[in-house]
Amino acid sequence: MPPARELDPGSSALAFFGSELRQHRVRAGLSQEQLAERLSYSLSLVCAIELARRTPSRDFAERADQALGTGGALVRLWPLVRNAAHPAWFRPWLEIEQAALALLTWQPLLVPGLLQTEEYAREVLSQEPAATDEQIEAAITARMSRKAILHRPDPPMYGVVIDEWVLYRPIGAPAIMRAQVRSLIESACLPNVTLQVVPRECPAVAGLTGAFVIARIPGDPDLVYVESAREGYVSDRPPDVESIARRFDVIRSLALPVNTTLDLLSKVVEEI
Repeated sequence: MPPARELDPGSSALAFFGSELRQHRVRAGLSQEQLAERLSYSLSLVCAIELARRTPSRDFAERADQALGTGGALVRLWPLVRNAAHPAWFRPWLEIEQAALALLTWQPLLVPGLLQTEEYAREVLSQEPAATDEQIEAAITARMSRKAILHRPDPPMYGVVIDEWVLYRPIGAPAIMRAQVRSLIESACLPNVTLQVVPRECPAVAGLTGAFVIARIPGDPDLVYVESAREGYVSDRPPDVESIARRFDVIRSLALPVNTTLDLLSKVVEEI
């Protein structure tokens, strides 16, 4: 990566954000160390963002706007950076996710992205073949930023059903799994989140072939996002939506009630 003065702002959204941050910082007469101190972020992160090596979070952009008096200029750029950190095939889903009144998801293999801890996400994303450290960190930041929709003033209802084996699959060290399951308990206590587990003794589940999400948009037909080994796809075709919706209803009918699920999660924390 070239030094900041040679960074081409037109090469990527991340480079443009880094260039703008540096210009605003220099205009304000601050060093990178001084800006890091004002933001309560590390110096290494400020340097990496200015060099387009790390993806900023929305919180970082908001704090930088306040510290540099930019009138919200960096926050307005942030959606472009957020989208750029995701693969092209996933970006249409980001807008759908933001607009959804309700999201219903089935996950047979992993904790869904909107409920993953940073450490759990790092373990998952680091397994991507040929991914660089910079790409992994950018993907982690982007995934963590998506979680904000569950805590905004008008959050979507989020109905999650996972297979019980997800809780026992060792993603990283035991401490990572304990923290992840505790985080699931905290998320399940949010008023807009329902979490249910399909018991592992169920011999066959309709959704074992893959994960999916149903998005309900006010005034529009439902949409579905279906995952695959390589990439996912979004569909609004009625046959696709109806098939996924029926499958979700069948899976949810096999799941434990919410209160029983919480008891199970507490038990799993003790067992790990």
